[in-house]
Amino acid sequence: MSKGTVKFYNDSKGFGFIKDEKDSKEYFVHSTGLKDSIRENDEVTFDIEEGKKGLNAVNVKLA
Repeated sequence: MSKGTVKFYNDSKGFGFIKDEKDSKEYFVHSTGLKDSIRENDEVTFDIEEGKKGLNAVNVKLA
């Protein structure tokens, strides 16, 4: 499980990006991959899974 910070999240559209704290990579996150409600600048934990257009953050929970 990785840790990171929510860089951007649009609640009305249901997607955003999470920045990994280890390597500063950004991962796409969709509302279907959330376990908790998130907002920008929240500290989160997440898993990474291959999606249709690259790697996605899934099982996203508040840290």
